[in-house]
Amino acid sequence: MIVTLIVLCEVAFWVLLAVGLVLRYPAKQPRLGAAVLLCEPLLEVVLLVVTAIDLKNGAAPDWKHGLAAVYIGFTVGLGHSTIRWVDARVAHRFAGGPPPVRPPKYGMARAAHEWRVAARWTVAAVTALALLQAAVLYVGGDGDVTSLRAWQQTMLFVIGINVAIAGSYTVFPKRPPGVPG
Repeated sequence: MIVTLIVLCEVAFWVLLAVGLVLRYPAKQPRLGAAVLLCEPLLEVVLLVVTAIDLKNGAAPDWKHGLAAVYIGFTVGLGHSTIRWVDARVAHRFAGGPPPVRPPKYGMARAAHEWRVAARWTVAAVTALALLQAAVLYVGGDGDVTSLRAWQQTMLFVIGINVAIAGSYTVFPKRPPGVPG
């Protein structure tokens, strides 16, 4: 049931995003479109409540509960930037908006961009870590929380990878073609 709900939340995310942007641009109802987009967090609240109820009703914590926490974390950390990214492209394509700003390609500007990306992924992973830890505490010492702990290790790995990528752009900044290193 949890996996089905996660899939439904993901589908609903994109449906709400599409409806919100259609209302915002072709229908010229920006306030109504914004209201629909503001409903996005309700999906995560529903998923969190259902997951907690499932655990409270005695379900053994497994990878599905961990996946729910990770999904919520990633929506918290990356959902807003995803909506902004899609919004900029839809505004440009269908509403005469300016072309979307591309990330810088070279130098310290690229490194700063990569640190911002790493920060978003870190927020996502830390949110997931907190939810996973809350689930571990909620289950208590009687339940097997091995799968939840495995998800926590994965989130630490996600943080490490993103920090390493951003750090590499800082230590070894990408240079424009033809510029000696």
